[in-house]
Amino acid sequence: MLRSGKRRRSAHLELIWTDSTSGLARMGLIVPKFHHSAVARNRLRRRLKEIWRTEVQCDQGPSDLLIRARPDAYQASFVTLKQELLHWRDAVRTAQ
Repeated sequence: MLRSGKRRRSAHLELIWTDSTSGLARMGLIVPKFHHSAVARNRLRRRLKEIWRTEVQCDQGPSDLLIRARPDAYQASFVTLKQELLHWRDAVRTAQ
């Protein structure tokens, strides 16, 4: 998926998606350490999961989404991360 999927980068996230073989909306996370503590990584992971679950999953359609956090994502607010994911969702929806 990392090599064959469509890719979009934003200030805080890198999003890679492809059609799902299972017919379901699925999401995977990559949150590298970038010299941050486990507490900071888990907080960022929980934020991204919650945004995907409440805002993106129902509109995603049958595709696999991989979210890779960039170093600046640790300092981003919940609202900023949410705006970036919603912008991706809207761009994908209009492209289809």
